[in-house]
Amino acid sequence: MSAEVLKYGMVGGGPGAFIGEVHRTAARFDGKNVLAAGSFSRDYQKTLKAGKDLGIDENRLYKNYTEMAEKESELTDGIDFVSVVTPNHTHFKIAEAFLSRGISVVCDKPVTTSSQEALELKQLAEKNDAEFCVTYTYSGYPMVKEAKELVEKGEIGDIRVVMGEYPQEWLAEPAGEENKQASWRTDPNQAGISNCIGDIGSHIEHTVSYITGLEISELSANLDTFVADRELDDNGEVMIKYENGATGMYWASQVAVGNDNGLKVRIFGSKGSLEWSQENPNYLYFSKLGEATKILSRGHDYLGNKAQKTNRIPPGHPEGYFEAFANIYANFSAALLEKKEKGRIEEKDFDYPKITEGLRGVKFIEKCVASSKQGASWVNFE
Repeated sequence: MSAEVLKYGMVGGGPGAFIGEVHRTAARFDGKNVLAAGSFSRDYQKTLKAGKDLGIDENRLYKNYTEMAEKESELTDGIDFVSVVTPNHTHFKIAEAFLSRGISVVCDKPVTTSSQEALELKQLAEKNDAEFCVTYTYSGYPMVKEAKELVEKGEIGDIRVVMGEYPQEWLAEPAGEENKQASWRTDPNQAGISNCIGDIGSHIEHTVSYITGLEISELSANLDTFVADRELDDNGEVMIKYENGATGMYWASQVAVGNDNGLKVRIFGSKGSLEWSQENPNYLYFSKLGEATKILSRGHDYLGNKAQKTNRIPPGHPEGYFEAFANIYANFSAALLEKKEKGRIEEKDFDYPKITEGLRGVKFIEKCVASSKQGASWVNFE
C-alpha cells in the first residue's frame, strides 16, 4: 500500500446507521483513506456482516472497541486513525482506548457528554502525540470558509451582532422506538444533558466561532421541552455576549414545523454583513455599508484561498453535505500524512475542527443547561 494512503478503522456505523456511511463516503472521497478495520456493532455477527459487505479482512473485524484498539496498535500495518460514530455517551471511553495507544481519532460531536471528559481526551491526545478531529460538518463548506476569510480581512469591520438559527421539524411529535436516531438522541442516558442544544445548537456555536473567531463571555439560555414525556429539550433560545462587546442570539429547534435542516448564520459588522444558509450552501450574501448586496457563488476565481482550496467542481454544480464532510477528512488526512513524513506538524496549518473546539462545544452545552435551570440567568463562560 502506498505511503500516501492512510488506513483507518471505525467503531459504530453498522447496518442501518446513517452517520457511519456518511463518514465512510467522506473518508474515501479523495482516495487518501482506506477502511481496514472495524467494530461496527455490539452484535459481533452484525460486525462480521458489515465488514464482509465493506470488503474488510475478517481478521480485522473485532468483537468490541477495546479488542480493536489493543490489536490494531500491535500490528505493523495497524490503523492510522479511528472514526467514532456511536451515540454521545460512548465517545469518551472509545476515544480514550485508542488515544492511550497513540492512535489518532475522528469523532462526531458533541465529543463527550461532559467538559471534564473532553479535557481529559485533549490531554491524552497531547500526551500520546495523537491528532483529534471533531466532525463539525458545516466548517467544511467552501462558502463558510469564504465568510471566515472575509472576516479575517476586515471586510465587514468590527463585529457587532450575530444571529444564528437552526430549525428542524423531525421531533415535533413523539418518536417511536423504531426511530433509532430519535430514541437515543432524546434519551439522557445516551445523549447526555441536552438533546436539541447538544445536537444542533452546538453546530450554531461552532459555525459562528469558526467564521468570526469571537469568544463568548456570558450567555443566557431558555431550553424548552414541548413534546409530552420527552426528558430532554427540543427547543432553545440563547442570548450571547462576546468578549469584544458584540451580542448574539441563537435559536435551535426540532419542533419547528415546516423546516427541514435550516441552519442559517448572519453576521453584522461596522462596515458590512454576511449571511449563509446550509440549505443553499453554494452562495454567500455579502453586504457593504452603502453598497448593493453581492451574492458570492462557490467556485469562482474571485473567492479567497480558503474557499478555493476546498472547491471541487465548477460553479452551478451543487456541492453539499458529503463534500463538506469530505473536506474535513481531507484536511485531517493531510495533517496525518505530513506528520508521517516529517514527524511533526503545526496544527494551525491544517483547517479541520480540533479537540479544543470539541471541548468548547461541550462547555457551551453545559452552560446553556445550567443557565436554563436557573431561570435563564446569565452565566459566565469561563
